Formats: sequence, C-alpha cells, structure tokens
Amino acid sequence: MPRQVLHVDCDCFFAAVEMRDSPQYRDIPLAIGGSSDRRGVISTCNYVARAYGVRSAMPSGQALKLCPDLMLIRGDMEKYRRVSREVMSIVESYGLAFEQVSIDEAYIEISPHSPGKIIAQQIRQQVEAEIGITVSVGIAPNKYLAKVASDWNKPNGQFVVEPQALNEFVRTLPVGKIPGVGPKSAEKLANMGIHSCADVQAIELADLLKRFGQFGKKLYDRSRGIDDRTLSNGRERKSLSVERTFANDIESEEELQQVAQDLWLRFQSRIEANAIRLRDVTPFVKVKFADFQVTTLANHQKTVDLDSFIELIQQARRRQEKSIRLIGIGARLKQNLTQMELFDQATAELDIDSSKSSLSSLNSTS
Repeated sequence: MPRQVLHVDCDCFFAAVEMRDSPQYRDIPLAIGGSSDRRGVISTCNYVARAYGVRSAMPSGQALKLCPDLMLIRGDMEKYRRVSREVMSIVESYGLAFEQVSIDEAYIEISPHSPGKIIAQQIRQQVEAEIGITVSVGIAPNKYLAKVASDWNKPNGQFVVEPQALNEFVRTLPVGKIPGVGPKSAEKLANMGIHSCADVQAIELADLLKRFGQFGKKLYDRSRGIDDRTLSNGRERKSLSVERTFANDIESEEELQQVAQDLWLRFQSRIEANAIRLRDVTPFVKVKFADFQVTTLANHQKTVDLDSFIELIQQARRRQEKSIRLIGIGARLKQNLTQMELFDQATAELDIDSSKSSLSSLNSTS
C-alpha cells in the first residue's frame, strides 16, 4: 500500500492569529512586519493584502506603496509560538509519526488504510473550532507531493494526490515546485528550455548529473514524484487521545457521563482512522480541575471501553473533589509500556502538573 503523508500548513499564520484576536483586522489589508523607515520586511500578510500584491519577505516600504491602506503591525512572537504549540498538539494527535518543520507547518504520516481525506477534514475542523484559525492540508504518498498539495486549495482547503494519478499530476508541475529550485535557478532552467517537471523527465539522469552535479539526481527524482524521505524528526506514536475543554466547569455525574460518551465516540473514530486495535492499547484519562490542577490516571490491566474510561474518570475526580474544566481519554500502545503492576487504588499512577498537557506521551515541539 502507498504511504499516506499529510502536510498541514497554517493559512497566513501570524496575520490569522491577529485577526482572531482583533476582529477589526479581518476585512482590511493586514501585514506583520518591520517598520518601513527601518528597512523592515513583511513576515506575513492576510489574503486581503495579497490581493494588492503584498507578499512575505517584501520590503515594508514597497508593500505600503502597493497598498497605502495596509495595516502594518510588529506582531508578538511569543503569542505565535504559543498558538503554534496548540495547533501542533492537535495535528500530532492524528498521526502515527509527526514532524514539525516550521512554526506554522508540519507533516504527519497515517496508516495506508486510514481515510486520509476524512482525517484532513477533521484536522481542519478541529483547529478552526478550538484555535480559531484555519489550516490547509495536502495528502500524498510522500513529503514532497504532500507539501505541494497543501498549497493547492488555500486557504482552508485540502487536496489529495492519488497514487494512480501521481505521474500525470507531477508532469504538469512547474519546475519551481521542486525544493531547491528558487527564482534564480528557475530562470536558469527556463533559459535551457526547462519549465516543467515533464521537461526534466525528458532529460537522462547522466545529463542532469553532468549539468547540475548531485542536484541533478534530486531534479530527476522529484520530477517523477519520487521522495523516500521519512519524517526525519518524527517519533512513533506511543499513545492516542481526545479531550474536551468546557466553557463552564462541570460538576454533576450526569454531565460527566455525557461527556465520557461523547469522547468515547470521538476516540473510537480516531482509533479506527489510525488502524489501531483496541486489544493493543490500555486506557488512561486526564482531568483538569477548575484551579488548573491536572491529574492523569491509568490502569494497564483494563480493557479499553467506555465503562473503563468512566471508572477512571470517577477515580481521578475523587482525587480533588472540585469542578472540572477539561476531560480527556486516551490509550497507550502496549508495546511501549514497561512492565508495570496493576496500580493500587490508593497509589494509582498520578501525575499532577499544572503547566503542561499530558494527553500524549510525546513531547510537543516548540
């Protein structure tokens, strides 16, 4: 089965965060960048500004000439890093492997049997609902084509390169879509009559190596859609989970039961999407209380089912006897567990940490 790699790219990320936090920016041309009187450049701009020709890396002075009404702000990198961590936590939870490549883009790899289009849609919907910004997703058999595909239906869109249509898709791509071919390289290639990947395909590998050295091999492979790279700083999934934060803290047993049932349905969908068998995982829960104290509780001898999650949530809740602002349920893959005895109810596996989320045993990439 072909691999399924998803490239998730935030849409005009810095500007999107500012428009989320300041609605008055949504319908006006907005850019994040340095002052024009200090040779500043544009980091990012919204799509309204792009209609005027404003682009990333453009000098701020030039951007203001193109769009005199441009709202130019300095931005807040600490805020953007915080939002990035929130987005990446969601993205990572869907994949069997994860690689963040910049503050606003990442790859995940999912099972070849998983419904890639549905997972992409779920990621987009969850990020928009929980973070308040949009992402675009590309789905393809490798990293190179997934990145190309994520740019195909921006903003807030997705595109899949089907394995059976790969050759036809690649042939039509401009040679500038190949990583490492910048504007100057593309101009040189154009002067040689090479404009598309189809043009590169017409040249023998020996000739490409003679003309371009080792980069000729990359041109040869990418023009044919070949990319065997794994997710280089990714990690194998050790756990999988879902959670819900409440607008109003919950206290009643009825509310707890309903939330557990809703999370169970979402969890089942995530498990099936990742082609994980319930018998291969063990359950854990996370509860965050009104005072932001967090406790996680696991029983490595229990089966993964709704009753087990409800029991663990109730046990975790009794640790604090406070109203609850977040509940999460999850499962760890058994092959990643060390030999652990069934916990004693009085000394259950307990992790109280008010500063970080522990729904995933993978560390979030900052």
